[in-house]
Amino acid sequence: MVRIGVEERRARLGRRHRLGTGCQAADPVEAAASMVALHATDPATVHLSVAARVPGSDVAGTERALYDDRSLIRMLGMRRTVFVVPTPFAPVVQAACTDDIAVKQRRLLVKHLTEAGVAEDAEACGQWLAAVEESTATALALRGSATAQELSADEPRLRTRLSMAVGKTYAAQPYVTSRVLFQLSAEGRIVRGRPLGTWLSGQHQWSPSVDWLPGGLGDRPVADEARVTLARAWLSSFGPGTAADLQWWAGWTAGQTKKALAAVEAVAVDLDGQVGYVLPGDEAPEVPVEPWVAFLPGLDPTPMGWKERDWFLGPHKSKVFDNTGNIGPTIWADGRIIGGWGQPESGEVRYQLLEDVGSDTTALVDSEAARWTTWLAGVRVTPRFRSPLEKQLSQG
Repeated sequence: MVRIGVEERRARLGRRHRLGTGCQAADPVEAAASMVALHATDPATVHLSVAARVPGSDVAGTERALYDDRSLIRMLGMRRTVFVVPTPFAPVVQAACTDDIAVKQRRLLVKHLTEAGVAEDAEACGQWLAAVEESTATALALRGSATAQELSADEPRLRTRLSMAVGKTYAAQPYVTSRVLFQLSAEGRIVRGRPLGTWLSGQHQWSPSVDWLPGGLGDRPVADEARVTLARAWLSSFGPGTAADLQWWAGWTAGQTKKALAAVEAVAVDLDGQVGYVLPGDEAPEVPVEPWVAFLPGLDPTPMGWKERDWFLGPHKSKVFDNTGNIGPTIWADGRIIGGWGQPESGEVRYQLLEDVGSDTTALVDSEAARWTTWLAGVRVTPRFRSPLEKQLSQG
């Protein structure tokens, strides 16, 4: 097998993830396509991930792509996570990942409805859920777009309460509203539109997918074909990677992963003792990139692209990841993590390097920190999932 070492993997990351000098994307759509998808669990991540890859980009440009041009779409995807993807690619993600998620989540929701005593048994609860979904979808179609609160006024059954973690200290009785809307979105029937506040807001207007996009998400490939297409896209952006990396990233079973890799005729390579995979013809070294530095936000798709991260993370996991596996804001140099950043209440970007990188790289880090301070213009971004280093830098 051809050996692809750490330095080569880092060179590929700089070029293919649009982070290296002279390798950046032309617009938000190209930035998203280069990563297959942008993480959107934290709404700020989308804008910051684009700004890290598109020179001169701003919030307005990304919002225009999302809500005016609709060349990007926010949707549920891999690992039951919300992503922003180029709109033509959305049916692939839906068929490759989201349809399976929708089936599992419906089963779970019916279970919770049964436990809450909404109807006499699971079959009746399933019928109740289907009726509420249809009524909610009709109400949304009549409005054109609506908030969860507006829809619950139209369909009072959305205010039915579930009983979660009964007997535990963290027991709760949430409304079923968000779960029903989640289910409708997982099935591709409704989509998240504009936020209800600033670009930092996690609450959105909802719209019928057929109103938001021509044809909605109904015309999609069969699942096996979609998984092959998604695997090919991942290998193009993140290869080489192991089968475990792809399985984790996509949220697939081992069997689905193995079948997709075989279908794309993935080529096995040696990753310093591990078997990794690349697309056919992609074994040759990447064109070298000039030295580069990048500030990436929490949950950026680059560090969240592989399950096994030692080759770019080094010994810094405890500083930049939280306890549940979510990464905070990081500083990168030439394909590896060298530090982290955060913002105190005053809004400027503070950073801390976790290793000695020399004066030239430190100067690039200083310049990039100043650029981000200017770009954020006093807006303070607090990541939804906070790493120890980000918390430290945000104090004071």
